[in-house]
Amino acid sequence: MRGMEREPYPSDLSDEQWMLIEPMITAWKQDRVARSATGDPGACDLREVVNAIFYQNRTGCQWRYLPHDLPAWSAVFYYFTLWRQDGLDQRIQELLRRRVREKARRLEDPSLVVLDTQSVRAAAGVPKTTTGLDANKKVSGRKRGLAVDVLGLVIGVEVVRRNPDDQGKGFVPQPKRWIVEQVNGTLMLHRRLAREYDHRPDTSTSRVYWASIANMTRRLTTPSPAWRDTLELAA
Repeated sequence: MRGMEREPYPSDLSDEQWMLIEPMITAWKQDRVARSATGDPGACDLREVVNAIFYQNRTGCQWRYLPHDLPAWSAVFYYFTLWRQDGLDQRIQELLRRRVREKARRLEDPSLVVLDTQSVRAAAGVPKTTTGLDANKKVSGRKRGLAVDVLGLVIGVEVVRRNPDDQGKGFVPQPKRWIVEQVNGTLMLHRRLAREYDHRPDTSTSRVYWASIANMTRRLTTPSPAWRDTLELAA
């Protein structure tokens, strides 16, 4: 936001949702300022930076197409990259995952983890050195691997180049496998994840974490959260 109030976007954090992640972002900022040579905290509103990341994930727009009433795209890209490199996105994701499990009266660590991979088509312009071919689906792109618990909470993400020889067979499908398929479907409502647009696989990985963060902040602040809550924002 640039010196004036703006109309909220459907993807914006509510005050209650922001309170869930603000302490970690503030702690990160204070640590970075303490280690910087100048001690300059910067003037960018980090809540608005997160709103911009959520907006881009939801709409699928390019960096330069971010609305002018959000922080400058270059500032959003700068913080997105820093948070990816510092692992802040993963730490926030892990904190929220534990809080959702606590709210559901589950043990902190899951007893069952469900794994799945999917092939995601790469957009034009994505470096060929970071993509591969899915020989079965004839899809040129990347392989996105997810590990989730029985609540559908993301535990881990790995995005890698698709290997044409990766044709593992002989496994026995487990009854709970639908959970990770449902999570994949929910993540695809974040349009930036529907195709591989990013040049770096670790950037794509970070986007999955931010999509999961958006879903969990809603889950923690909605009285009766359901997958339909996510569908409302997809329109």
